Amino acid sequence: MFSRAIVRRPGRSMIKGITTAGLGQPDYELALQQHDAYIEALESCGLVVTVMQAEEDYPDAMFVEDTAFVMPRCAIVTRPGAESRRGETGSIRKQLESFYQDVEIIESPGMVDAGDIMMVGEQVYIGLSERTNQAGADQMIEYLRKYGYRGSTIAISEGLHFKSSISYLEHNRIVVTGELCGKPELAHFEAIVIDAADAYSANSVWINDYVLVPAGYANTSWEIAESGYEVIELNVSEFQKLDGGLSCLSLRF
Repeated sequence: MFSRAIVRRPGRSMIKGITTAGLGQPDYELALQQHDAYIEALESCGLVVTVMQAEEDYPDAMFVEDTAFVMPRCAIVTRPGAESRRGETGSIRKQLESFYQDVEIIESPGMVDAGDIMMVGEQVYIGLSERTNQAGADQMIEYLRKYGYRGSTIAISEGLHFKSSISYLEHNRIVVTGELCGKPELAHFEAIVIDAADAYSANSVWINDYVLVPAGYANTSWEIAESGYEVIELNVSEFQKLDGGLSCLSLRF
C-alpha cells in the first residue's frame, strides 16, 4: 500500500519538452487543469501529496517518475537517458532525503529512466531501452541487492519506456500490450492484454486497489474494472503530447 506521492508542477517551458508523439504542442493552461485533477485523484486514493515547484529550466521536469526509483527501504536517484533531463535530479534528491534515510545515486556511464522499472513485491524488472542502458541496470541491481531486493532485465524495442507497455496491478496481474505480451519473463502473470490501438492505456497506475486509467480507453477501463479494481479515468492529453503517461507524473511510496 502507498501513503505518499511526490509530483512537480508543469512549467510554461513544457511546450519545449522532448516528444516523438506527433500530437501537436501542449496547451499549458489545460495541462495545469489536468495536473490538478491528477493530484486530486492521488489524494482520493489515500495519498498525502507533496507538490514541488515547476523548474522552467527543465521542460520535462513534471515527469518526476523518471528521476528516481522509490521503494519501502530506500530510494535511488537515476541518471536520465536524455542529457537535457539530468539537471532535474538535484531537487528530487533533496526532496527524497526528507523522506528516506538511504538515498543512492546512479553514476556515469549508467543511464536509467525509472519509467523503465516495474516493482513486483521484492522483484524489480528493468527494461533496457534507449533511455536505460546495461551499465545503469547493473548499478540498479547492485543497489537492489544491498537492500534485500532482486533485479533482472528485459530488453525492449517498442515504446519509449518499459512501462509504456506494461503496468503491475498487484495480485499477480499486469496490463500489457505489444512485444511484452510474448516475453517469457512475464509468462507467470495473469495478463489483461491491451489491443495495439489502445496501447497508450497500458500505462495505468495501481494505487491501493484503485487504478488510474487514461480517459478515452473504455475497453481498458472495463477490463480492469471487471478484474475487481475501482477505476479512475483521467484526461492527460497534454502530457501524452510529450510522450508522458499517468505513471510518469508521480513518485508513489
